[in-house]
Amino acid sequence: MKNKISITIFTFFLVLFLRFFCGVYIHDEFAEKTFFIKYRPIWKWRFFSPLGQSNLTINELSEQEQIEQKYFNEFVRDQGLSR
Repeated sequence: MKNKISITIFTFFLVLFLRFFCGVYIHDEFAEKTFFIKYRPIWKWRFFSPLGQSNLTINELSEQEQIEQKYFNEFVRDQGLSR
């Protein structure tokens, strides 16, 4: 019984660790999903760029899209993953 509880607790913390430190981003040009390791913990798992390859500026996006773009820039583009 103790072994079963230990495995359950280990699995729970492993999933929690993966959720906080791993993510998937969708490439803004080729629409490919790529797994990556985040440089700091955050609950967000999926990252994409609302701007994509368009000529829009970040000020022309809605507030929610601006937040999404800032996350994409911080975790993907600034880390050299999507160039």
